[in-house]
Parts: sequence; C-alpha cells; structure tokens
Amino acid sequence: NINNALNDYLNYLEIEKNYSKHTILNYTLDLEGFRKFLGEITIENVDYLFLRKYLALLKEKNMGLRTVGRHLSTLRSFFRFLTREGFLKTNPILVLSSPKLDKHLPQFLTEGEVIKLIDSVVPKDDKDQLGFRDRAILETFYSTGIRISELVGLNIDDIDFISCVVKVRGKGKKERMVPIGDQALGAIKRYLEIRLQQTNALFLNKFGRRITDRGVRDIVGKYLHLASFRQGISPHTLRHSFATHLLQNGYDIRTV
Repeated sequence: NINNALNDYLNYLEIEKNYSKHTILNYTLDLEGFRKFLGEITIENVDYLFLRKYLALLKEKNMGLRTVGRHLSTLRSFFRFLTREGFLKTNPILVLSSPKLDKHLPQFLTEGEVIKLIDSVVPKDDKDQLGFRDRAILETFYSTGIRISELVGLNIDDIDFISCVVKVRGKGKKERMVPIGDQALGAIKRYLEIRLQQTNALFLNKFGRRITDRGVRDIVGKYLHLASFRQGISPHTLRHSFATHLLQNGYDIRTV
C-alpha cells in the first residue's frame, strides 16, 4: 500500500534521520506527485520504464533539470528505504541515471567588497539597536560562514566569548562548534549592551521576537542596495565568500 509505505518513510525521516520539518515537507510534496502518478498501480509493479515515464512527465511540466534531479533524489531515497525494510525485493530505480547538470561556480565577494558591505551599516546613534544588530548580523555571517537558518536560530548562550566559538544547529538538527572572530564578537557584544529585550534569542526583529529568514534577507538586501552592489548577491553569497577567502589565505580545502 503506497500510503502506508509513504507514512513509514516519512516517520523514518523524522525519527531516525532527524530531518527538519521543512526538509520533510519538501520530501512529502515530491512524493505526493509520484503517488498521484501511480494511480491504481501498486508499488511492487513499478519498474524502470514506469519511472522513465514519470520523469518524462516532470519534464513536460517545464521543470528545470535541478528540480527534476531533486525529485529523482527523493525517489532514490524512498525506494532505498523500501528495499532495505523488505517492502520490495529489488530496487527499480538503481539503473535510472540522473540528469546531467551544468556546474556553475558560486558567486562571492572580494575581501574589499565585504568590508564595503559591512561598513555600509552605520548606526544612527549610540542607542540605535537595529543598526548595531544589522552590523552584528553581517559580521557574524562573514566571520562564521554559517547558513541563514543557522544564524536566525542562534541563542545568546550559544556564543562563547572566551573560547571564540559558536554552537550552531545545522541540517538534521546536528550541532557543531564554529570559530568566530574578534570583529564579530565585538559587534555582538555592542548590540547586546544596548538591546532592551530580555530574551535568549540572539537576533531580534523590531517587535522583540526572534528574527526570521525573510527578515535577514531583507536586511542584507537593504545594505547591498546602499553599497550599490550588483544583482544576485544574497546572504548565502557571504557563506561562499567566507570559504573562498579562507582558501585564498592558505587554508586547506578539507579544513574549509
């Protein structure tokens, strides 16, 4: 039964793989399309030709190669689970090849451009809480190279000001310790010194609640505009810039 199989698989992702709700939602949406395509066909009767027809349908919907590849990756994981758990005797997707994607080098800023971006944040006065927050956000992004979802999830007690490390909760709710530089720590301290709200969340919006992904994107976009940067720069660009500058300054690629 496809519905039972899907429920077992999604429970596996949540309980055993410890995936986030956002990731599980994406898997659910991908598999819902496949379930509809199955119709009355049982999961045991799915074969290579059936899967090829499904991929052809996705392409007919004008999906990009990356989107089709993501759907295929979801199906690979699903059928691997079904085979391992004994729902299927053989895995029909093993012989199906993934669409070839053009490889694009990620965009990054030069060190001078990063300095220009961060220096574009000028607090109005000594009590400009949002101005000092914005400066701390950009400094933290560049100093740690963490993802936007990881940054908004930071709490004050995740910052170790003595050891100069940050406890980050990443994909799959996995925790790791990330080094953070003096510039970023100084910006965070200055922000916390003037912050009025007493809450453990590190970065807050103007209403005193934990800032959202969208809020951070708006902040970065605002200062990119003020600094007259080119289009296509995002918070993730700072992550790529962080890694690129480490490599340019002699760090081993495995370490990065």
